[in-house]
Amino acid sequence: MIAPPAPSVRTLAADVRDGSRSAVDLLETSLDRIEATSELNAFITVIEDEARERAREIDVAVARGADPGPLCGVPVGIKDLGSRKEGVRHTLGLEQLADNVATSDSIGVERLEAAGAVIVGTTSTPALGHTIRTENRLVGATPTPFDRERSAGGSSGGSAAALAAGTVGLATGSDVGGSLRVPASCCNVVGLKPTLGVVPNRAPTDGFSSHTPFLVSGPMARTVEDTALLLDILAGPDDRDPHSVPDPGTDYVAATGRPAADLSVAYSPNLDLQPVAPQVRETVGAAVDDLAAAGVTVDPVDVSLPPYDELSMAYVTQVGVSFRASADRIAAAYGIDFETADLEPTVRATIELADGVEAADARRRNVPRTAAYDGIQRALSGHDALITPTLTVPPYDKYLADDYPTEIDGESVDGVPTDAMLTWVFNMTGHPAVSVPAGFTDGGLPVGLQVVGHRHAESDVLAVAAALEEARPWVDQYPEL
Repeated sequence: MIAPPAPSVRTLAADVRDGSRSAVDLLETSLDRIEATSELNAFITVIEDEARERAREIDVAVARGADPGPLCGVPVGIKDLGSRKEGVRHTLGLEQLADNVATSDSIGVERLEAAGAVIVGTTSTPALGHTIRTENRLVGATPTPFDRERSAGGSSGGSAAALAAGTVGLATGSDVGGSLRVPASCCNVVGLKPTLGVVPNRAPTDGFSSHTPFLVSGPMARTVEDTALLLDILAGPDDRDPHSVPDPGTDYVAATGRPAADLSVAYSPNLDLQPVAPQVRETVGAAVDDLAAAGVTVDPVDVSLPPYDELSMAYVTQVGVSFRASADRIAAAYGIDFETADLEPTVRATIELADGVEAADARRRNVPRTAAYDGIQRALSGHDALITPTLTVPPYDKYLADDYPTEIDGESVDGVPTDAMLTWVFNMTGHPAVSVPAGFTDGGLPVGLQVVGHRHAESDVLAVAAALEEARPWVDQYPEL
């Protein structure tokens, strides 16, 4: 396995800024690689003409002595859900919106372009981002580049696959239960779910759509430093988002240089919540050992959470209510009748999760949610971060119709998405979390390690992730495509 040529984003931007490489050259390399890896179905829409015009404008600005910004000429992919660019097809992964065109830029796109990025296209997502596989009727299923029959994860699977294939330097994603971190684990890249409000975003007609606070937007990249750079650009207050928080003045890139010996982490191999496949447990355990050898203080910890059945029911209920509200908003905005529309069965099932749920019942689910928050706080006490596996299993089959595992490490499970991941708990609690590559199974499938931090302590999360990257580098371990 060898890595496709992929210098760091800062190196690429510096090369364009000093004239040693042009933005047009970077873009054409990106477009050529997108075409060469088209079987991954990583993109829903590629915007060649507009991207070429944008790249030429950046080269002209550089020739005149201007500095277009920290992402000077860097090709970027934006998830076709949450992120939108004016004049570009915006589908939300729905066949019914195949011809829909965005009428405005999202906050993140504004900030990317202000930083000098060249947006090359929208990355694939399952319809409405409803699950942890990426497949839709617009482009098909998106596999991990490490195994074409295994999923890239979801719902930011297109972004993760695009990064792993070396088509773009950076990508955006969103996360309601693991949608940044699960694909990062499946594709051997980095995906960060920030604390609610750190990265502002909002639905056009519902500024409070993320109030649960399940839903957050965040950065994805192939390295921790590049992820931190993108967070530096995306983070910061915006009055259009009522959840956005004041700028703490944090330099996230600088945080990645914190010495390993200054870091302390708690470690749980399964959150004391659900079984984990032996190959995942062993791979993450080896990564933890490498962290300790590098000087990070590692303390095994018991995590006191409510029983899995109780906590997962709270999650499914609350995210189901949120999803139903989102579907109703989209139906009103675009004239889609979700009751009669031709939808994938998994989409309809997700929309119907909240059917029959009373408002009071949804509120009562905050009791186990609060208990989970308290349990994570106790586990984090005295430590910079808590580390766990990202997924409980290696990357699973890629099609929506495929089953999830019904047995993990000899224990029967329900065969539902929450069984396959340890990410959703932190959407319940609101803690920031990142998935970083931990290593590979014997069969060559990537395994992710999840780093969870105190609320608004993304710098600590990135510091631990960078320490792991230093101790266990992965940049030379991508498949030749």
